[in-house]
This record gives sequence, structure tokens and C-alpha cells, in this order.
Amino acid sequence: MKKPTIGFIGLGLMGGNMVENLQKRGFELTVMDLNKDEVAKVIARGNATEATTPKELAEKSDIIMFCLTTSAVVEKIVYGEEGILAGIKEGAVLIDFGTSIPASTKKIGKDLAEKGAGMIDAPLGRTPAHAKDGLLNIMAAGNKETFEKVKPVLDEQGENVFYLGALGAGHTTKLINNFMGMTTVVAMSQAFAAAKLAGVDTQQLFDIMSAGPSNSPFMKFCKNYAVDNVSDLGFSINNANKDLGYFVQMMNDLGSTSAIAEATSSNLQAAVAADMGNGNVPEIFDYFVDLKK
Repeated sequence: MKKPTIGFIGLGLMGGNMVENLQKRGFELTVMDLNKDEVAKVIARGNATEATTPKELAEKSDIIMFCLTTSAVVEKIVYGEEGILAGIKEGAVLIDFGTSIPASTKKIGKDLAEKGAGMIDAPLGRTPAHAKDGLLNIMAAGNKETFEKVKPVLDEQGENVFYLGALGAGHTTKLINNFMGMTTVVAMSQAFAAAKLAGVDTQQLFDIMSAGPSNSPFMKFCKNYAVDNVSDLGFSINNANKDLGYFVQMMNDLGSTSAIAEATSSNLQAAVAADMGNGNVPEIFDYFVDLKK
């Protein structure tokens, strides 16, 4: 059975490795990215071409995949004059692997449906190394028939492919996951900072906390930086700041609010303003150590 043709936009660390995995598995790809060096790497591996516009990419593709940075970028590529919506074929499917605002995802899905096309939101778990080997965790949502249509391709990209229900549920789940995870890291980082400011041994603090129910991989990441000066979480303050902002907006869209998320978001925003955005999230420890009332 002939494999579907794939259009892929966003060749960053995760997206580039996802494309390499698809190429190894024999898929024909059309790609786009602002980084022409990354585009050249993909084309050099063979069985891939570059599109000059999202419209052209959509016209050539049975499945369109995004691995992009923000909802604003996704909407620009979908709705631009030479955008995906202008070129998508009837029966084609758009898969958004990024972390986006659920309300935006639902709006795009509705507009694609009017063109006879489908959409799946499918944010990712695990690392770029897993992406290269097709071992990601994929949180997919959308029309069940559309999901079943693209699932064979998702299975080539993910070790665990979860179906979460109606369109937007994937992005909602990812934002909830990141709200819990990043709030935990920010709180634990301040705990270690409080110990340092008070003259309490931070290694002993870790030994005590990790002997109880607070023990977790996140605590180990925080300890690795605060105690051992090893930054190994692999998720930036910039990304956490974006995701917490999206979670706050999602709660507002749901007619609710989250003071906890707003507090976490405020601390992340302050760390970004202090030029720490490119550091991993546990590095916010330094911000808390230097923080004055």
C-alpha cells in the first residue's frame, strides 16, 4: 500500500529528528523551515523537496505536520494569503505536534472541515532522541475517523499513541501536564533557594525531601542544578513561560481562573525579563537566590 505524502513545517530540534525518522521509514516529504541549513540536511538525505509557500506544501501533501513554536505562528501559516487553508486538498489531514491554545486549534479545525479536510492535535512527550527513533509519546485528539486514518503514520513516530477524544483535548492535556510539571519545578527551585538563603545545607534538604512523598524526577532535576550545578532537564524557561501563559489563557477561555498558574507564570516571566529564558527551568533557582523584596 502506497504511503501518504507528508508535508512538514518546522525543522527544529524535535521536528528535524521527526523528519529524519520518517525518511528512514520510506515516506516522501515536502518540507519548509526558515533555517535553510536544516532544509538542506533533509533534502540531502533524499526523498524530500522544499516548498516555497505553505499553500504549495499543502497542495503536494496527504498529511501536513506542524512542529512550530506558538499558536500565533500556526495561525499565520494556516491563514496567510499563501497559507495551508488556501492549498489543502479535500481529504487531507493537518497534524499539529506543537503546544497550542485549544481554542485556536478548534477554530482551525472548523475552518479546515469547511474545506473537506481534517485536523488532529497531537502534542508530544519525550525528547528529540526519541523522535529520531520513532519512540515519542503522542497525545492525539480529533475526529475518531480522522485519527484512525493517520494512526499508522503516528505509530511510526511514537512508541505510545494516546487517543484523547475531541479536537483540542491533546493540547488541553499537554497544557495541564506542563502546568503541573513546571509549577512543581518552580516551587522546588525556590525551596532550594530558601534553604541556601537561610544557611541550610541543600544536600541535606534534598535527602530529607526525597525520603518522603515529595520525591520525584522533577525534584532530582532541581537538586542537580541547585546542589550539583548540573542543568539537565532539557526544557527552557522560555518554553515554560509560553506554556504557562497558554494555560492561564485556556482557563480564562473556560470561564475560570488559576491563581496558582498565574503565580508560576509571573515568576517565569520575571526570569525571562532577567535574561534567563534560554536556561533550563531549574536554573530559575538563581533568580530566586538573587530575588530581593
